[in-house]
Amino acid sequence: MQKSHVTLKLVALNFIEFAVWGAYLTSLGRYLGIIGLGAQIKWFFAMQGVVSVFMPTLMGIVADRKIEAQKVLALCHGLAGVFMLASGLYCHYADAGIRFAPLFICYSISVAFFMPTIALANSVAYNALSKEGKDPVKDYPPIRVFGTIGFICSMLATNFIRINGTAMQNSYTQLISSGVLSLVMCGYSLSMPSCPVSNVKKDRSVAESLGLDAFKLFKDRQFAIFFIFSILLGASLQITNGYANMFLGSFGTDPAFADTFAVKNSNALIAISQLSETLCILLIPCCMKRLGIKKVILIAMFAWVFRFGLFGLGDPGMPGVLLFILSCIVYGVAFDFFNISGSLYVEQNVGPEIRSSAQGLFMLMTNGLGASIGTLAAGAVMDAVVFHASSPDWAKAWFIFAGYSLVVGILFAILFKDTRKPEFSK
Repeated sequence: MQKSHVTLKLVALNFIEFAVWGAYLTSLGRYLGIIGLGAQIKWFFAMQGVVSVFMPTLMGIVADRKIEAQKVLALCHGLAGVFMLASGLYCHYADAGIRFAPLFICYSISVAFFMPTIALANSVAYNALSKEGKDPVKDYPPIRVFGTIGFICSMLATNFIRINGTAMQNSYTQLISSGVLSLVMCGYSLSMPSCPVSNVKKDRSVAESLGLDAFKLFKDRQFAIFFIFSILLGASLQITNGYANMFLGSFGTDPAFADTFAVKNSNALIAISQLSETLCILLIPCCMKRLGIKKVILIAMFAWVFRFGLFGLGDPGMPGVLLFILSCIVYGVAFDFFNISGSLYVEQNVGPEIRSSAQGLFMLMTNGLGASIGTLAAGAVMDAVVFHASSPDWAKAWFIFAGYSLVVGILFAILFKDTRKPEFSK
């Protein structure tokens, strides 16, 4: 791949990768509520975490030891696309008779193969940049921005495109759109430069042979603390994705808010979160250089406090909607300052022989254990104060989540020591 084409090819890679996710992630909860599966939202979003417990690590092992990472990325997207299409087609043909089990099974298989692609796409991009003599820490964040732009474009399409008079955010067509994009990504992944597979021939332990070397990072106290808090912070990641759109739609029962932009175009309003994310990614190299990983992650943790708290205080009218908008702006800091910076921290502190495995382990902690535990816990809160309550109290739920984030932030400030201080500015 010619040097002048590297950036453009990685821009397209990131754009399509996250467009696949953006087609349904923030609107699926609303659709599930419409078809009578609102109380099951927690299982759909928890499944993303459950499969992330083992699939990113497993696919990372395969990419490190057996098959080139760009080929594993293509395989995963191919299977994810097929089963997401199956989910959408099931809803189409079942019409008003949609049942939880068939939809959930097809969806679960799809996300099982999609979730590893996030870490694999990172590894493929880091490899391509390194081959061209570029610094991933400096050169990757501006490229990663286009992943968020892809997510936003997909969200807006889901919000504004109407098929047979129904907005995609209220329809199964969002699942079909995601499946098609995943199949496109399957083919495009094969155009990426070849990623090396470890050819180490020395005698190795069983763990090393299975590619589980990354777990030895837990022997390092600060790495262990970092991964534990990755779980705790990861618990916050899917809460607003699962419930924010449905929350905004719930105001539609109030005549004072039924015709407001926030209710009718909830996905478009939530897209401000991803726009903020796009801008915040560009701040990461400077912040990592000047503040270090601890302060950057602390900023993310306290940003989650405001993200949830502002949802609890706002409403779709004026000036309440401004609090929703501010919450969406804060989301960029909350998400990027942990997810992207954490990935770069792992990249800078592990050897190339376990790069994909270590990225998979980071995904396991955040989008795996953290997201699954957090989503189920959030679902229990929602059941208690919204779905099964005599008088639904969405604000109370958001304040509970804000309080949790505050406690996690305080504990991280006390326990984590940024002793490595890697040279992120090199």
